[in-house]
Amino acid sequence: MEFPYRKLLFSLSLFSLSTISALSRSSFSPIDNYLVDCGSTAESTVDNRRFVPDSSKPDSSLSSSTRSISLRNENPVPNSPQIYSTARAFRRPSKYEFQIRDAGTHMVRLHFQTFNSLKLDWNDAQFHVLVNGFVALTDFRAAKIPMVMEFLIWVDTKKLVIEFVPAKKSNFAFVNAIEVISAPKDLVADTAKFVSDDKSENFNGLIKQALQVVYRVNVGGSKVTPFNDSLWRTWVTDDEYLESDSGSERVYFGGRINYQDGGASREVGPDNVYNTARLIHSSNASIPNVNMTWVFPAVGGYKYLVRLHFCDIASISIGLLYFNVYVNGKLAYENLDLSMATNYMLASPFYADFVVDGEESGVLSVSAGPSNMSMPYAIDGILNGIEIMRLNNSMGSLDGKHCAGWVLRNWPKANVGAAVPLVAAACLLLSISLVMRRRMSGKDFVGWSKLPTSVSEVNLKHGNTQLSVK
Repeated sequence: MEFPYRKLLFSLSLFSLSTISALSRSSFSPIDNYLVDCGSTAESTVDNRRFVPDSSKPDSSLSSSTRSISLRNENPVPNSPQIYSTARAFRRPSKYEFQIRDAGTHMVRLHFQTFNSLKLDWNDAQFHVLVNGFVALTDFRAAKIPMVMEFLIWVDTKKLVIEFVPAKKSNFAFVNAIEVISAPKDLVADTAKFVSDDKSENFNGLIKQALQVVYRVNVGGSKVTPFNDSLWRTWVTDDEYLESDSGSERVYFGGRINYQDGGASREVGPDNVYNTARLIHSSNASIPNVNMTWVFPAVGGYKYLVRLHFCDIASISIGLLYFNVYVNGKLAYENLDLSMATNYMLASPFYADFVVDGEESGVLSVSAGPSNMSMPYAIDGILNGIEIMRLNNSMGSLDGKHCAGWVLRNWPKANVGAAVPLVAAACLLLSISLVMRRRMSGKDFVGWSKLPTSVSEVNLKHGNTQLSVK
């Protein structure tokens, strides 16, 4: 149900949102901004952004132990983004390296989509992805629809490395396009509130964790595309995650969002997110006994950063909105007063970060609703946007229980077990033979290096050659 006195403003709002968004897109200019069309020989344009072929970028490079395979979709889907018409495939561990000029958090987006090709069988596309020593994807399989996997990675060195490792020797890895973009300094805060059953305390060191964006939701509004976001993000609608009996109402706002210094910036959340919301509205003397709740599938065994976006675009005056916020059923924020949080200014954005443990139930929930300070004939709860990001585990992985070193050492899985004992035995026989010959001849011999722990280490350390991609 839509908030009644906002209905007439809806069509006007859409025009206003589009206009403001178009004017704001260029406000952020990243120092590091790599847009790479993998496997292509020509530039591609997507949402007014220019992707260059991976063979032509002077300050990024592609390395592989063997020659990679360039793939092209000869029958692309009409109106499909150009970057999904080509791909680069790898039979062996391979990597892209990007020169970094701006230390700090970087947004890394990997684009995947399978398509018809006579060169490879897509059933064999299964692989791992490592980003600067973190395991980003494990045993990943793409689909026939575009998939964008997004990560936030802290970089304090002069390069960022993305590695693609086939799961088995019979498999291959691939990627359609890569984005590596330096993030605004205020995008990730170093401290969040850790919420659990028995305590609520600060979670520090967040900025240097690897984060995978799992959900980014525009609550109460329409889908926001990269074209309408200053950081080129996608925000999906909340209909799929909202519980049907929540009793919430939509609200659309046609006015100006009042961004303030020190508060949520347009890069933290765009106008199109803060201009829409869901709310709980008390239309009489009684306060509704109901919460708005969103439920998301979430893999257990990880911590999650839950960022909630708020903007009071519905109250008629300041000081009338108080409500509670819950994450995984636990009280995360009691009697949230948006007026105080935004220096007593309506339509001014505010966000709050919470860290929670992923539960064995496999779901993560967010709720907002009236508190003991809520007022009748007023707004008793509001939410504009939800972002959920997975934190790396103790092994430095966002997907699985193994670290990046284990992934590299154990390629190819099918050969490691048999090859290492055979090579070790051969080297043992060779060493015995050399010792016997030395004793017999009394002459010195040339020393040899220690046997690597796996055959793949030899390939990874000495087999990488710079490719001239055609």
